[in-house]
Amino acid sequence: MPVISRFYGIVIKMYFRQAEHNPPHIHVIYGEYLAEIDINTGEMLVGDLPKRALKMVQEWTHTNQAALLDIWKTQNFVELPPLE
Repeated sequence: MPVISRFYGIVIKMYFRQAEHNPPHIHVIYGEYLAEIDINTGEMLVGDLPKRALKMVQEWTHTNQAALLDIWKTQNFVELPPLE
C-alpha cells in the first residue's frame, strides 16, 4: 500500500485494488490508531482517530480531493504535499 502523504505523525495510504475497496477512500495511520476516510465526504468509514487528527485528515482530504480521486481512478501513484 503506497504512502500518499505524511504530516504531523499521520501517514496516508491507498490500496490499488479498486474493485475490492469501494467507496473511494484513504487509509490513515496515526500511532496506534487506524482509520479509513471516504475521499468524497471526509467521513470516517472504519476505525478510530483522535478528533484533532481526524480534522487535519479531513482538511487535507478536502484540499486534495481531485488528486485523490484521480489516483483512485487511474491507479497512478503520486505523492501529495503534506498539510501545512
